[in-house]
Amino acid sequence: MKTIDELLSEGVAGRRVFVRADLNVPLDGTTITDDGRIRAVLPTVRALAAAGARVVVASHLGRPKGAPDPAFSLAPAAARLGELLGADVAFATDTVGESATSTVAGLADGQVAVVENLRFNAGETSKDDAERGAFADRLAALADVYVGDGFGAVHRKHASVFDLPARLPHYAGHLIATEVGVLKKLTEDVKRPYVVALGGAKVSDKLAVIDELLDKADRLLIGGGMAYTFLKAKGYEVGKSLLQEDQLPAVREYLERAEKSGVELVLPVDTLVSGEFPDLRTKAPAHPATVAADAIPADQEGLDIGPETRKLYASKLADAATVFWNGPMGVFEHPDYAEGTKAVAQALTDSRGFTVVGGGDSAAAVRTLGFDEQAFGHISTGGGASLEYLEGKTLPGLAALED
Repeated sequence: MKTIDELLSEGVAGRRVFVRADLNVPLDGTTITDDGRIRAVLPTVRALAAAGARVVVASHLGRPKGAPDPAFSLAPAAARLGELLGADVAFATDTVGESATSTVAGLADGQVAVVENLRFNAGETSKDDAERGAFADRLAALADVYVGDGFGAVHRKHASVFDLPARLPHYAGHLIATEVGVLKKLTEDVKRPYVVALGGAKVSDKLAVIDELLDKADRLLIGGGMAYTFLKAKGYEVGKSLLQEDQLPAVREYLERAEKSGVELVLPVDTLVSGEFPDLRTKAPAHPATVAADAIPADQEGLDIGPETRKLYASKLADAATVFWNGPMGVFEHPDYAEGTKAVAQALTDSRGFTVVGGGDSAAAVRTLGFDEQAFGHISTGGGASLEYLEGKTLPGLAALED
């Protein structure tokens, strides 16, 4: 895989460089609530612009239905990119149409443009190779070189991720090179003890990675909504807690495998419960109760790991040489249910090992809860991509960057 460093050594002055970024930021109307993904692509964009390239940045945002939708416009992201760069960033109001063509044609050396949401064109996400290819052809007409730097999208077989690199000289940007380097530390020659903390809502989202990690990790810590399916598999009452009954056979098998293989699979010993889900808009006090993990009342819902579990998980992370964390431990968006996620994040910052926050809600939680991002070894920009890499899957966007 060639990297941007090789491209820069070849010279990019005056060349149109298409940067497939991941500007899929959360929005409250037109206000960006977390600009982490925009900041992540800055090193690549700055390096190219400083070298005199005419930089064309493209991304998706949200899930529009293959047609323009103002709610998913990249205009706020383009404006924020300009603020962070300290330079004007041109914005094309379409992706491959008249505005994009004229905007790119108007770039001078060292200038940057952002084109509108790639998913406003049905060809971006089409499962039909010909339709995707036709869109990739139109994108290729905007550039001379391709730089892949949208790690959060590399697990998607989309036109701008998979098909476009085949049509242009292609290189990995700084972010993708960094992300791949980090993931290799989690899969090749791993320093031990290797501890993985998994949370989030659905156990079904993590089954494949658990299956893979049962042969690689020394400890697995389970939290979040998915923990209640594990507790149910042990025969515990989980009340109104999130439960995926169809996953119980698989979870029981994993519990047995972990015991036989000597992998510590650690479950909550207590949990915070309530009779109703908290109001995440007003953040009104929720007044949860703490109960043992095997004593959840039938009319209550588990919403965070309890204080004893926080201490337990911190102790299981304390001696780790390598840590991967993906998924919050509870409904961290509400202050009454944020302590479990905060405890895991704090344990990572206290660790002397190599710590990786696996993107998605985990990365959002780190920022929301006020942690210094520099206190972690790495904060990934791609939750789904990270998990699929750890599952051993071939990621289309990475495969497309290989020669």
